[in-house]
Amino acid sequence: MINLVLWAVGIVLVIIAASRVRAPFARMTELDQLADNARRYESWRGGRTSGADNGPTGADVMRELLRRQVYLWVAVGIAGIVLIVAGFMVR
Repeated sequence: MINLVLWAVGIVLVIIAASRVRAPFARMTELDQLADNARRYESWRGGRTSGADNGPTGADVMRELLRRQVYLWVAVGIAGIVLIVAGFMVR
């Protein structure tokens, strides 16, 4: 009986993690593509950035927040997989 509970909880955690990790990962990928595009544009212009532009931008801060969310939901998914495996072990 306990193995069924472990399987159910593990499957629910994996499903929730898979659904919640998609949005931050997609947004983080989009921010990376925009940053690459901006770097290509700057190199095309001749790299005319000022010294004041070296600090973290709002996009850098958002990318870090999104990265934390992705890590959190990946950890939840791994916990779900561990519970599923534990359900097989208990059996």
